Amino acid sequence: MSSELKNLSSYNKEDIPSGERCSFGIVVSEWNSEITEALLQGAVQTLIEHGTDEKDIHIQHVPGAFELPFGASELFRKKKFDAIICLGCIIQGETRHFDFIANAVANGIMNVSLKEEIPVIFGVLTTNNLEQAKERSGGRLGNKGVEAAVTALKMAEL
Repeated sequence: MSSELKNLSSYNKEDIPSGERCSFGIVVSEWNSEITEALLQGAVQTLIEHGTDEKDIHIQHVPGAFELPFGASELFRKKKFDAIICLGCIIQGETRHFDFIANAVANGIMNVSLKEEIPVIFGVLTTNNLEQAKERSGGRLGNKGVEAAVTALKMAEL
């Protein structure tokens, strides 16, 4: 479904499991920080709204989206989490660099999840421009960070 048809932050709160007694790691890219910090705020707020204690949310910053899988892997090694959320923003440029980074990040996050047998959530925006990223990080289309936190809560229940 196209995100143009859905606000990323819309969900039925009664359908979401409690985050009480859960621990979450969040790895967030510093690149495009205006966007990624908004994603982080959305994720943290959502976890807290669903019962996760703030002390059970561990945040790790990494330089860019490419480093998200390694950051998730390192968080896993440091502490047992119920799920790890990766937040980043990759904006299309004039070269194929976007394609290589987006593909590597998606595969890297999936590989960490499968290798470590823990839910690692893909909360990475891949947009054509900055305006689209703003719309998906707290603008008219909601906040992908909220969606990532909801996914983490659901997967932690597994």
